[in-house]
Amino acid sequence: QMQLVESGGGLVQAGGSVRLSCTASSGAFSRYRIGWYRQRPGNEREFVATINWNGALSHYADSVEGRFTISRDNAKNTVYLQMNILKPEDTAVYYCNAKRQTPWGTRDYWGQGTQVTVSS
Repeated sequence: QMQLVESGGGLVQAGGSVRLSCTASSGAFSRYRIGWYRQRPGNEREFVATINWNGALSHYADSVEGRFTISRDNAKNTVYLQMNILKPEDTAVYYCNAKRQTPWGTRDYWGQGTQVTVSS
């Protein structure tokens, strides 16, 4: 079992920056692909960014490409989401997800989320 804890959310003005962190309890963290998702008010949860196990590959939603950067430090069991040039429409609860395939099935874990509010 893995527990994920997000932190770093808060209130920020449009155009500003925030860095989110997702820290895992498990030492197997480096085996997992990590993703950030968000849920905006009145919307379903949506994909934001993902990074592979060693940080060599990342992928972004079109809406955040060029503004957000995902990275990881496996020695600290932590993934980061650097969010720049924030817009009011980035206001959401941001969730961290860890996933990997094993011979026994998919391991899929979620954090509790952290609120990011961007004021105009």
